[in-house]
Amino acid sequence: MFFRLSALLLAALLLPAQSLSPERLTRLDTLLQGYIDRQQVNGVVALVLRNGQPVYEKAFGWADKEAGRKMTTDTLFRIASQTKAVTSTAIMMLVEEGKIGINEPAGNFIPSFKKTKVAVKDSTGKVEIVDAKRPITIAQLLTHTAGVSYGREPHLEPLYAPKGLGPAAGNGWYTADKNEPICDTMERLGTLPMAAQPGEAYVYGYNTDILGCIVEKASGMPLDEFIAKRITGPLGMKDTRFFVPPSDASRLAVVYRSGQDGKAERAPEGSRGQGHYVNGPRRSFAGGAGLISTARDYSRFLEMIRRDGELDGVRLLAPRTVKLMRTNQSGTLHSTTGLGFGFGFQTIDRYGASGLAEVGAFGWSGAYGTTYQIDPASGLVLVLMQQTMPNATDIQPKFAATVYQSLLP
Repeated sequence: MFFRLSALLLAALLLPAQSLSPERLTRLDTLLQGYIDRQQVNGVVALVLRNGQPVYEKAFGWADKEAGRKMTTDTLFRIASQTKAVTSTAIMMLVEEGKIGINEPAGNFIPSFKKTKVAVKDSTGKVEIVDAKRPITIAQLLTHTAGVSYGREPHLEPLYAPKGLGPAAGNGWYTADKNEPICDTMERLGTLPMAAQPGEAYVYGYNTDILGCIVEKASGMPLDEFIAKRITGPLGMKDTRFFVPPSDASRLAVVYRSGQDGKAERAPEGSRGQGHYVNGPRRSFAGGAGLISTARDYSRFLEMIRRDGELDGVRLLAPRTVKLMRTNQSGTLHSTTGLGFGFGFQTIDRYGASGLAEVGAFGWSGAYGTTYQIDPASGLVLVLMQQTMPNATDIQPKFAATVYQSLLP
């Protein structure tokens, strides 16, 4: 009896002290419907988990307004850079198995990265290509401090275009239209000059796509297969994959964009709009921005991370490994205002650095307007799915604020 009571007491102490007000949480209804009514966003799915249980899950608006197809909670979304967390998890699993070292050079896996170059621009605008001072490492790629950009800089764009990279290739980060394996693309990237010296600046770019190739090299299997067998399959994430099966094409939300008048308008076909996720080559598995998922599916992955690497009896990572991922590993390179970057996630190191999120919360977002946050202190997982690119609305921070204001003593 003593041990049973002790266990119950310990469980009670471990529960978040705050309660969640259902009445206050319904303010999300007014907030999200308002964006639909004002035509700023055509459709959205919001999901909030508390200690693993859904406390809010609703769909608003349209998955395809022109066709009259309503948004549902099982609608499929392009999650773009939310793929990075999944690929980073794959890397850390291989680190645990001794197949990759955190500080190991990327060149050990991709030959063109053994000796990289950097494009340095002086005060007169002259560009000089110099040797990198040090090798690019796995840790730098995980924290986006390897100096690797998307080739959008004016002095890099003309160098990247002939290699099928950068803005000339679409959105830079987009590879779903490429009829080649991701490692072929990354091998070419290694021959190009980078935007900054490794370890000296936060530069957002192809870092996690490089890591996706490294997963393939270290594991001996394509990235889509590794993720399916080692991550999404064990977690029961049946709707998370790189390309949409033809049978599920009608579940994929249409991409819209914020127009000049602030209202959402249908995005064009191609890499800057609807993409090639249904009728594409299906050969490029981009670890940085390639996955499709649903709100509920992706929340299972996030809940596994919140629970320090385990969900429903399936353990993917050790608690110490997850702690590395959700702890700032980049110092002040990412931000000097209280935000950091761990091994795959942006971290909140100061209360107020990201709205009402508590210190220790972490998350990221995607180019199509999706976003998520994990707040261990309150036991919360927040997921917001939409398909608006570019997205000129403030729906993401207001969604998070409305969830947090529902927490009461």
